Formats: sequence, structure tokens, C-alpha cells
Amino acid sequence: MCYLAGTDMRLTTRQLIWAGVIASGAIVSTVVVAADHDEADTTSFSDKSADIGDLYAFHEGGRMTLILTFDGYKLKSETPSYDPDVLYGFHIDTNGDNAPDHEIWARFGENAAGEWGVQVTGIPGYEGALVGPVDEVVSDDDAGVQVFGGFRDDPFFFDLQGFKDTLMTGTLGFDPARDFVAAKNTGAIVVEFDQAALSSESIAVWATTGRR
Repeated sequence: MCYLAGTDMRLTTRQLIWAGVIASGAIVSTVVVAADHDEADTTSFSDKSADIGDLYAFHEGGRMTLILTFDGYKLKSETPSYDPDVLYGFHIDTNGDNAPDHEIWARFGENAAGEWGVQVTGIPGYEGALVGPVDEVVSDDDAGVQVFGGFRDDPFFFDLQGFKDTLMTGTLGFDPARDFVAAKNTGAIVVEFDQAALSSESIAVWATTGRR
């Protein structure tokens, strides 16, 4: 089914979120620019589909997994927010020059039947695009790549009441059994591929969104 009409995405904004390094099998955060998971009370950012929550990057068993979340803190009863005019990007630097050597692009689209799908291009070691419906794993088994685009339970943990209590009293008041995000969903784009396609043991990863 055709979910996406046209491929010309002329970006008007880009949002730098996170950078990290994978070295000797460990991920170490080196820069955090704007990962906020939700907007502070003093800011105004109504473009929820383009608002990045978190970026995760990890590897295991020779497989590399990248996850970008957006439009977080959504109740499970609420309708997911997909926007065909937003372009999501994973950027991977493999030689330490702070410039991307690989760029993975994802976008959502809707077909004539009102069904939403996701398209992902630029996966390291894979030519072409993976396209399929949201909320399903889309894979090319022969190439060893798979993607997911859709809404899932938010993996982020946050004790909002404990945060407020700590600010008010000056004493740590967090309760690990109290999770403000427990009943919330978030949009997620997941890309998995062979780590060998990066040809490097040390990488930096960051994510952006852009609006057409």
C-alpha cells in the first residue's frame, strides 16, 4: 500500500538532541543538548510530532539498535500523532569529526484508506527503503534489517511527585514505585541492523526532526 506521496522534504527546522559514544562495548553520554521528554512550564512548543523525547543507542550480539521517541506522555486512550510533514533523522559519526557518516531518515504517511505507515531510508548496509504499517515490525530478513514505527509504552521513568517534593523540601523524596510515566505512551521509531555495517567500534549518535 502507498503511504507516502512524494519524497521532497525541504526542512525548515532541525533539532539536535543527544550525542553519545560507543567504545569497547559501552555507551557513554558526552553531550546532552535538548532532550527534554516534555516541555517545561515556561516554554511553548506545540509541535508535538516533532518534539523528541529520548534517543537510545545500544548494541548486543553484533546488532545495533537505535530508538527515537517523540510526542511523549500520551494517555493510552489518546490517538497517536503522526505527521507526514515531519522528517526524523538518526545521524551517526564513525570517525570522530562530529559530522554524520550515516544518516537514517524516517517519516510517516497515510494511504487512501486512512491507514498510517512508516518509511525508513539510509540504514547502514542496506539499499533502498523499508516501508510498512505502523505498530508492526517491518523487516528484510535477507538483509538482516528491521524497523518499527508506532506508539508504545514509554520506557522513561520519572517520579514527578518526588521531584516536586525534593524541590520544596531540599531533601530527596523519590519513590521508585511511583512512576508518572507508567500509564503513558510515546511515539517511537526503532531501527535495527548489523553493527558491522558501521565499520567502526566507536561512534557518536544524535537525532533531529525537521518540518517540511
